[in-house]
Formats: sequence, structure tokens, C-alpha cells
Amino acid sequence: MLEALALRYVERFATTEGKLVDYLTRKLRERGWAGDGGADPRGLAARMVELGYIDDRAYAEAKAASLARRGMGARRVAQALHAARVGAEDHEAIAPQVAEAARDAALAFARRRRIGPFGDGEVDRTVREKQFAAMMRAGHAANLSRRIVSAAPGETIDDGDF
Repeated sequence: MLEALALRYVERFATTEGKLVDYLTRKLRERGWAGDGGADPRGLAARMVELGYIDDRAYAEAKAASLARRGMGARRVAQALHAARVGAEDHEAIAPQVAEAARDAALAFARRRRIGPFGDGEVDRTVREKQFAAMMRAGHAANLSRRIVSAAPGETIDDGDF
């Protein structure tokens, strides 16, 4: 029964080993266990990893790329990977990819929210502060956020600006 739940979950969702353990533990708590011996969600999740059904690093890479396309910064990516229970080793392995995409992600966020060079016109200090706060909540670095928010509409932001 537990293996069937695990297989169904893995076939339906991109997941990590930690998320699968959490799911199976929750299902055991909700439904109880009537099988022979004790239930072993960790062992079953490890078996799914061995079989290649779960790959935490591939999950982390895909999640980081997806969040970057949506305009989320490195801090938000780290929070999402932590919530998905991606291990520190896998998180560190994709850190260069996340750092490389930081500028493009910030510009994508600014474009979506019409901030800085993508804005309609001059904005007052209160609006700039709100835009800066939005960029910080999206996980972008302070210096990058400040530079984008302070840019005039239509201004080109170069790599040397950061």
C-alpha cells in the first residue's frame, strides 16, 4: 500500500526525497498502518532515489530556473529549495547557476511589475520605496534592486552597473 502511494505521488509530481518522506509520513498518520512490520517511509524514498524516480539535483535546477524566469531572486530560490527539502549539497551545486541568473531575474521582475527602466514615467519617492520593497521581497540583492528602481524609464542597465 505504501509503495503504491509513493509510486503514484512520484508519477504525478516532480518531487524531492524529503518531500516524498513528508508525504508518506502524513499519509501514515492520516490512514494508519495495517501492513506487516513497521512502515519505513525513509527507506522507500531512498529506494525511489536509487531507482532514479527522484533526483533532488535535477529538481533543484528546474525549480531555480523556473523561479528565475518568473523574476525571483537568489534568496527566494533558496527559500523554495529549503521548503522542498533539497539538501545543502544539491543547493550548493546549483548556486553558480542561480548567481548567474540574478541580473536577468531582477530585470524580468522589473519588467513584469513596470519598475525602473520599464516604468511609465517619473515616480515619486514613495512609489520608488514600494518598488524597492517589492524587489527585496522577491529575493533580489539590495544593490541590484536599488539600481533598477532608480533607473529612468527606457534606460539600459549594463552588467557593469552592479
